Amino acid sequence: MIILHYPKCSTCKKAIRFLEEKKYVFKQRDIVNQKPTEEELKKWIKISGKDIKKFFNTSGLKYRNQNLKEKTKNMTYEEKVKLLASDGMLIKRPLLIMKNKVLIGFKQDEWEENI
Repeated sequence: MIILHYPKCSTCKKAIRFLEEKKYVFKQRDIVNQKPTEEELKKWIKISGKDIKKFFNTSGLKYRNQNLKEKTKNMTYEEKVKLLASDGMLIKRPLLIMKNKVLIGFKQDEWEENI
């Protein structure tokens, strides 16, 4: 299990605390300093079964300042993946990567059900 997180994010801290309290073995990866590659993102999006839109941090400053809600409407899947891979702050976090499952964002009930 790998959790991609932003160290200053309070939700990410809650997610890590949750994993630690449940005694899960996991690795941590800073989503900004070790941003996901395009290949990783494509793999995780496929495993998650979710639309790529779910991977965007729509409440983030960069997303809003760059008006990405409008810009992404006309982008291809490949362009969206490239954009996400360009900046970890554009990605919804935390991301919990497991062998056959990817959880986006921290919702404790969902994590308890799916880990």
